[in-house]
Amino acid sequence: MAYIDYYKILGVDKKASQDDIKKAYRKLARKYHPDLNPDDKEANKMFQQINEANEVLNDPEKRKKFDEYGENWKHADQFAQSGSAGGSNPFGAGGSSRGGFGGGSGGFGGGDFSDFFESMFGGGNSRAGRNSTKFKGQDLQAELRISFREAATTHKPTITVNGKNLRITIPAGIANGQVIKLAGQGGPGANNGPGGDLFLTITVADDPTFRRLNDDLYVNKKIDLYTAVLGGEVTVDTLDGKVKLKVPAGTQNETRIRLKSKGFPVYKKEGQSGNLFVTYIVKIPTGLTEKQIALFKELQELSKLT
Repeated sequence: MAYIDYYKILGVDKKASQDDIKKAYRKLARKYHPDLNPDDKEANKMFQQINEANEVLNDPEKRKKFDEYGENWKHADQFAQSGSAGGSNPFGAGGSSRGGFGGGSGGFGGGDFSDFFESMFGGGNSRAGRNSTKFKGQDLQAELRISFREAATTHKPTITVNGKNLRITIPAGIANGQVIKLAGQGGPGANNGPGGDLFLTITVADDPTFRRLNDDLYVNKKIDLYTAVLGGEVTVDTLDGKVKLKVPAGTQNETRIRLKSKGFPVYKKEGQSGNLFVTYIVKIPTGLTEKQIALFKELQELSKLT
């Protein structure tokens, strides 16, 4: 059976402190835990190896024996009986990492421990294979697409994650690409550990009428030349419905006005909204009749006199 380097399995140095060993074990155990890697035989095998390494290196007596005899473990009993040189190891101190994980009979079978472990330390009752450390479940990512109008109102859609229906609250004012964290709604924990978190990315569809920038909305409103010159009244769309606006005489093309608090709702601030900016686009008349052309020429001549 092949020698197994427990330090190499946990990825720590032989001089690692007990705290370093504990941290390395917890990190790897969470990564390869069977509950977090269902139907993954390689992950399960790695988890067994990690548990065995922790069983030895986290026990001062086992670690001392492993450090003393290492790859010369087969002669451990002879060393103990001979007591030569004060019980020192005649083959050299410490086990090298030469053996690595090993192969063949050095690997793990259906039991909790390798043959190497059983021969060096015996069976007995052990924490390995009975680990009771609680591990948080995996965090999950999901995406939810909503309409522009839905993003402007607080609503409670139902989504399905891992076969489970969840009714969630989407506050008014949610932004495109914003991520909502749903604590405990991710993957299941191991050993009765807490569930992971679900990170839900919200995708908000564009609107054919409004352009959104943060909490402000922008809209273009076409007006005819006569209204721009003489003034008048137009109807403009807002999120709350239509409003009538007075257009001053002499309004220039691309004139922009602000409608306070008529924009997009502010996220999680009930009753607050951004502004709506309306840009007037003056339409130049085409297809004029001869009479209309004559009148425009007359206006042109009159403007030269002023």
